[in-house]
Amino acid sequence: MQTLKQGFKESNLMTMTKLAAELAQEWRQRLATECPGSSLATRESIIRWLMGEDLERFDALTPPQLTIAQQAMDYRYRILQQRYLGCGPERAYRNLMQRLGSLMVLRNKIRTWVALSRDRQRAVVDVLQEVIQELLHSDRYIQQQIAWIGECTEDARLRNALVLASVEEYCLRPIRNQPLLAYRFVNYLRRSQRGGITHVPESDLVRLVSDEVTPDESDAPLSLFDSQAVAEYQDNQAWEEQQTLRTAVKDEFETYLVENVAPEAQEWLRLYLQGQSQEAIAQALNMPIKQVYRLREKISYHAIRVFALKAKPELVASWLQTSLQEHNLGLTPTQWQEFSASLDSDQRQLLDALKAGKSTEAIAQGLNMKTNQVMGEWSKLYLAAQAMRSAS
Repeated sequence: MQTLKQGFKESNLMTMTKLAAELAQEWRQRLATECPGSSLATRESIIRWLMGEDLERFDALTPPQLTIAQQAMDYRYRILQQRYLGCGPERAYRNLMQRLGSLMVLRNKIRTWVALSRDRQRAVVDVLQEVIQELLHSDRYIQQQIAWIGECTEDARLRNALVLASVEEYCLRPIRNQPLLAYRFVNYLRRSQRGGITHVPESDLVRLVSDEVTPDESDAPLSLFDSQAVAEYQDNQAWEEQQTLRTAVKDEFETYLVENVAPEAQEWLRLYLQGQSQEAIAQALNMPIKQVYRLREKISYHAIRVFALKAKPELVASWLQTSLQEHNLGLTPTQWQEFSASLDSDQRQLLDALKAGKSTEAIAQGLNMKTNQVMGEWSKLYLAAQAMRSAS
């Protein structure tokens, strides 16, 4: 660890300006707080990746540009932390596919092409994987990022996480109010030469432009960087993703209620989500009010203790952002430290194994427990974390 940190300092000593040094120190303090379980070498590698190879550029930025640069670093870090840091390669890759596949405009483009093409059995994710693979092998910017990440760390798992985070950030960059990946897909269609789409307008190609333009009628340059527009775009994307996940959870839970509780449970849920009172629901279902209250308690029990923990845990966790691997059960860094400190050694070992992505069977064998005992302990930990989250 110390060798890597010293190497980082020595390789950047000649170009580390005062401003860059201050930024690096701020990130060291932040990562020490938010990633206490990561090694010092890992944190230094992340800082080096975030700041980039040219540290002198920070001194040339105006205050508004510096603010944008800091927002960009924070945005890249949140992508890394939420979906890739600490995840195994397969899980991290699935997270990338799920995130990019949730883009409505891209998914609609792919579905339209598949419907009009000769091969109508292809899934959206299959086409998306081909586009990403082509991007990794042919895009100059991504190639430069991969080379730079190779200089930042020798840890293969961390390199994989940094590459995937870089790919996601790059693919989501807004170009004329659409993510860059949508234009990459158009270029992919032109090269794939598959049936279904016979002409792609030239105006759909990606245009490389300067960060400033000078209108003919004015000598003053106009900046194309709009931090408010970028922030609004990111918020809209997050909202769309949340709505998609909410609809998926609702549909899955309705199906679960019909199969495992009762058909009227599905009707109760729909009326409840419409904002109806229990009295109105009782009248609509033609049921006694006491029976409606009992039905509500039954649905609540199944929602929290069965559906969210056993039936569809990953789907619910993605929607509520309470997954163990990505969101630390939805707890803040301070809450997570308090929660971890309250656990005994067996509980902490169980939590670490689940966070590492081990199966229930493997954990039971390693801890000399039965599978149902592992699930029981995990349920207690999950409910305790959610109680702490709700209390705050």
